Amino acid sequence: MELTRIATNVSVIMDRIHQAAVASGRSPDAVKLVAVTKYASPNVGLPDALVAAGCRDLGESRPQSLIEKASLLQQPSRNVHWHLIGTLQKNKIRRVLPFVSLIHSLDSIPLLKAIDRIVREESLPPVNGLLEVNISRDETKQGFRPQELASALEMMGQLQNIRICGLMSMSGLHSTDDERHAEFAATRILTEKLTVNCPDNCSMHELSMGMSDDFPIAIAEGATLVRIGSALYDG
Repeated sequence: MELTRIATNVSVIMDRIHQAAVASGRSPDAVKLVAVTKYASPNVGLPDALVAAGCRDLGESRPQSLIEKASLLQQPSRNVHWHLIGTLQKNKIRRVLPFVSLIHSLDSIPLLKAIDRIVREESLPPVNGLLEVNISRDETKQGFRPQELASALEMMGQLQNIRICGLMSMSGLHSTDDERHAEFAATRILTEKLTVNCPDNCSMHELSMGMSDDFPIAIAEGATLVRIGSALYDG
């Protein structure tokens, strides 16, 4: 049964997160699973299957899909937090903000300014987000270049409706394991450098790094959030 398989896979992934954290000298509680819903087949009753398996942080790449799935889980007792991990177009900001707990993909100053303005217009609470950094410098990836982050954070001091909680990065599409270690380590080092001059509405306590094929490496290099999708539905 597909729901049983998802529950089993969630358990396996949680065990692997635990093992990777312990192996790197970290507490397993320091790493949170963001269960990504986009890979699920249509006949799976998501997001209920993931919630039933113990997941409380759910991720979605597409704003419209996040809205549709989050609308199914509006009961406060669910205690579910939705993460937008994919690109956010400006024309989707107003609709998605009431549903999302953390945006992982703040990738440009114009996007930041648009979110700040819309939060103010809608009288919403400040938005929590992560600055996306193109740490691998892949031309196909979006995000700030590492050298742009300091000026982006300086500008953030003027935007009181957004709280920056850290960084998000992805390893290179063709990176070797050694290169992935280096890319994730570089992201962690960036957070350490940026912490020194963070404005009051910014902190660098979250590192969203690692997906199904590289999350143990990301955990070894300091990830606090791992975005797991396909591994939850394999088998």
